[in-house]
Amino acid sequence: MNFRVNEIFYSLQGEGYHTGTPAVFVRFAGCNLQCPFCDTDFTNFTTMSEQDIILNIKQYPAKMVVLTGGEPTLQITANLCRLIQQQGYYITIETNGTRSTIPNNHNDNTPVRLNEAVNWITCSPKAHSTTRLNKADELKIVLTDDTLPMLDEYRNNIKATHHFLQPCSNSNTGQVINYIKQHPTWRLSLQTHKLIGIQ
Repeated sequence: MNFRVNEIFYSLQGEGYHTGTPAVFVRFAGCNLQCPFCDTDFTNFTTMSEQDIILNIKQYPAKMVVLTGGEPTLQITANLCRLIQQQGYYITIETNGTRSTIPNNHNDNTPVRLNEAVNWITCSPKAHSTTRLNKADELKIVLTDDTLPMLDEYRNNIKATHHFLQPCSNSNTGQVINYIKQHPTWRLSLQTHKLIGIQ
């Protein structure tokens, strides 16, 4: 069984807790949500096996791998994560939180809790969706008119060590800064990769 991969590329993590850290990004095609600010073309993908993904990752010197999308939990398996970790990689995942488990592998649908399969979970829930993930390492909210009234609910329902608010495509940075100054338990996350012009 293969995975639909939109792209694999090497860059610096531009958002959240690991901002500035070199990482290999594995972007999986497809998502179960349709966010108006999403800028990824999920119709363009390459079909890859577990070994194809690992060989692509190994082209680069960094030891952090970011599983992203789209929504990576629609495709990834615990076995893929194990194989990547066995090569010495630290796996972080960026998820909308609509799924809390992934299958063991493509032939075994036994559910494996996401926090047992990866090293770091960044949960970025979206408005008008059901969040099933209740624990993450970092909670990162893109602030919009829809997510603003839900911030307390997100914090109460998703236990996280770190809490970030992020402008929507860097368009409402002032609003985010003002909110954080009034609610200092949040921290600012910027899309620094866009600000400095890297992927």
